[in-house]
Amino acid sequence: AITDRNTLAGVVQAHAAARDIGLRLVVGVRLDLTDGASLLCYPTDATAYSRLTRLLTLGKRRAPKGECHLARADVEAHAEGQLLIVLPPDNPDAAFAEELRRWAERHRRRTYLAAQWRFGGDDQRRLAILAGLAQEAGAPLVATNDVHYHAPARRPLQDVLTCIREGCTLSEAGWRLAANAERHLKPPEEMARLFARYPEAVARSTEIAERCRFAMTDLSYAYPAEGEDPQRRLERLAWDGAARRYPQGIPDKVRQSIADELALIGRKDYAPYFLTVHDIVRFADSRGILSQGRGSAANSAVCYCLHITHVDPNRFQLLFARFVSEARDEPPDIDVDFEHDRREEVIQHIYAHYGRDHAGLAATVIHYRARSAIRDVGKVMGLSDDVVAALARTTWGWSSEPIPDERVRQLGLDPDDPTLALALRLAGELTGFPRHLSQHVGGFIISRARLDDLVPIENAAMAGRTVIEWDKDDIEALRMMKVDVLALGMLSCLRRAFELLRDHHGLDLTLATVPPDDPAVYEMLSRADTIGVFQVESRAQMTMLPRLRPKEFYDLVIEVAIVRPGPIQGDMVHPYLRRREGREKVEYPSRELEGVLKRTLGVPLFQEQVMQVAIVAAGFTPAEADQLRRSMAAFRRNGRVTEFREKLVRGMVAKGYGADFAERVFRQIEGFGEYGFPESHAAAFANLVYASAWIKCHYPAVFACALLNSQPMGFYAPAQIVRDAQEHGVAVRPVDVNHSEWDCTLEPSPDGALALRLGLRQVRGLAEAAARRLVDRRGDGYGSPQSLWQRAKLDTRALDALARADAFGSIGLSRRDVLWAVKALTAEVPPLLAGLEVAEAPVSLPQASVGEEVVYDYASLKLSLKAHPMALLRPQLTAMRIQPAARLAQANGKLSVAGLVLMRQRPGTASGVIFMTLEDETGSANVVVWPQVFERFRQLVLTSNCLKVEGKVQREGDVIHVIADRLTDLSPALRSLGQDEMKLRSRDFH
Repeated sequence: AITDRNTLAGVVQAHAAARDIGLRLVVGVRLDLTDGASLLCYPTDATAYSRLTRLLTLGKRRAPKGECHLARADVEAHAEGQLLIVLPPDNPDAAFAEELRRWAERHRRRTYLAAQWRFGGDDQRRLAILAGLAQEAGAPLVATNDVHYHAPARRPLQDVLTCIREGCTLSEAGWRLAANAERHLKPPEEMARLFARYPEAVARSTEIAERCRFAMTDLSYAYPAEGEDPQRRLERLAWDGAARRYPQGIPDKVRQSIADELALIGRKDYAPYFLTVHDIVRFADSRGILSQGRGSAANSAVCYCLHITHVDPNRFQLLFARFVSEARDEPPDIDVDFEHDRREEVIQHIYAHYGRDHAGLAATVIHYRARSAIRDVGKVMGLSDDVVAALARTTWGWSSEPIPDERVRQLGLDPDDPTLALALRLAGELTGFPRHLSQHVGGFIISRARLDDLVPIENAAMAGRTVIEWDKDDIEALRMMKVDVLALGMLSCLRRAFELLRDHHGLDLTLATVPPDDPAVYEMLSRADTIGVFQVESRAQMTMLPRLRPKEFYDLVIEVAIVRPGPIQGDMVHPYLRRREGREKVEYPSRELEGVLKRTLGVPLFQEQVMQVAIVAAGFTPAEADQLRRSMAAFRRNGRVTEFREKLVRGMVAKGYGADFAERVFRQIEGFGEYGFPESHAAAFANLVYASAWIKCHYPAVFACALLNSQPMGFYAPAQIVRDAQEHGVAVRPVDVNHSEWDCTLEPSPDGALALRLGLRQVRGLAEAAARRLVDRRGDGYGSPQSLWQRAKLDTRALDALARADAFGSIGLSRRDVLWAVKALTAEVPPLLAGLEVAEAPVSLPQASVGEEVVYDYASLKLSLKAHPMALLRPQLTAMRIQPAARLAQANGKLSVAGLVLMRQRPGTASGVIFMTLEDETGSANVVVWPQVFERFRQLVLTSNCLKVEGKVQREGDVIHVIADRLTDLSPALRSLGQDEMKLRSRDFH
């Protein structure tokens, strides 16, 4: 029995681990009470377990996130069927003796007293005292071990974790740390030796284990079913939906798929699950909230007919076994994206419809990464803030790699220093540990019975949300059904864009009615003119687009899927491109595989294809093929990979394929085991790629406005979105107290086009409530800062934020004028002058330079319409022989470029290569930093706002990169533009 404090969050993992090694797990929990001694609580059966989970829910729901407030009376009310082991304090006194007697009297034969050997020098005397208390109270003594780690060598890490919890350094910890390293697992023989005078205390541990027969496999989970027979209702809705999807008649292929899927759903009793997702989507649709199902569920014709997904089974070769399998006894998992800023409406609808006793978000375990580990351990070890910050900055994103000595030396630190060396070692040990329990991005667990009969429910940090203690892996292990209610920023953007198109252009469009197959859209995509376009705005996608040159919708499906680890690791990308470009002959191993691979020129790019290859060429059943795909990572760990390789090779050779080809197919499947992309998922995303590209192509002002109002999302910051809009001919107007709404808006221009007016949402430090009050009380406009202050009742913070944003242009006041005026408005009046009118002498303020104005703009708006920072540095850059980014198209050989760092990417499949995007006033430059160069300039790559890159131009078709050889930090040059520091922040991706 492993008893966590006030939680069952780890019990499923313990159950799975115990099952794998043939050990029977005793389920239990330690209860720390607010008004008494702590207890170890073990349920003896499933009913008692449910009482325990309800008890924990009670304590957690009345407390803030991460806490559990329970008293003795709460335990008393839920104690039936529990075995209780009372934990004695360090110095048991008369009050404890009375408490122990009370527990023993009320719960006879179910109350024990814990005895632990602490190696404190007084253990025999302490055990004698406890034995006496146990006999007097009638609570038998039982040997326990108070385990905190598995082996003595872990004691230093335990001390560090204690200090992290207590918020103190190691030197301040004192008695909060254990006196020795004995709180580790001990074998039975050692426990028998330690408790030689009390053998019955050791024997009682076996007695307790025999009485606690509850196992996690005893839990009974059922999905809720409402109203009429679920299967009958699902069949009616599916066929009605099919008739609406295909008004000219349901194609035979689709009709057969629907019938087959409905039959399997009926045999598996999954109809209530499909109906739940359908009802959620229907609710969203009734509120005008855009949604789209994705993932493997897009392989389902039934989901298409229920309007959960939008991938037409008549246009794609869907593989239902990728989603639900007859042989794979696992529940389906449907992912549905909703608008990210309206998803909360959907979440609260689920809570309201099912009740918080029956529905809750899943948890997710946040683990320590290298950066968070060195930060926490460094503080505990007493390292200075600047040393901790420097060490943290040397790690990349979510890296779990320890910090090597050489990198420490590059920071001017000595890795052999005892304190620093210990901190680095312990940070390495801590990396990968659970840090805290958070909420899943949107996975809902819904249960027919009370959910807190299965798992404790706690408050989330976000108001109005409750979360169960188990994560998605726990849920899968227990075969519970999960509905993923996910958020997607592009759906919010598209909904806003559709509203703007309706309001300003009279176009009433939906995702289903965006004009298809527009050559202008594909031509724009082929140029990689895709800033802001869903899924294809990353540097990798922008590099692929000019090579792929999409001409039809299916090309977008391929584009979404090909820049993924699966095709890359399976060595499929380059063969496909060579065949597409006519540089390699398209060949098929057999006629039967031609039907599987023809659309991708003989190269498997999708998970469904590699599964179909196994089915068609090796005789796998659909369930076996999916088992092969799903379990590849596990096979690598447990050695069964040979078994599946042999099965695949034997099957293909038996059908006449060469052994070499069979081995190559297996390697491709292996590459897809963890990283492949379903064709159905790619098709779902391709719908959004096309819709967003169509709007950008034909209505760039609408697209930019919708993007800005949907931030944060995507790869690019507002400054790049605004710049891209300007390059597409959109006039952009500044934030203004007399013209701006909270959101960005569109305004008519003299030439009949629409101009983009930046919204008050762009102003750093301005609360939305204050901005909306400003708009509501604007009337015919504000004539001065004073009129704004008086009518809108803005506080000092809001007025100062507007002044710094230079938002008074329509009044004819400069930034400095308004800042001066605001200080006068908000200054405290001395008591002697109260009620007197005091005329202030006019002040002539010096005019700010363009550089200072740009610095102020970036500090307050994250962008500037006045100038690009690099344009102001161009004379210096020219003197340094740094080329503008626009000249890269004509450049060859070695050169230097410089720019603001927009983003850094370090894909897991890139073998440590970092891709950077720099921006100057003429455009952007794509930089490739090889691992050896990265290690030489690590600090600059990870932290600089502005970089000079010396390197060689590499050109492949229309794709141009600069291969970095040397980097120089130009951030000080930015600071020279103004008195304040330029507020720049790159977007980094992994």
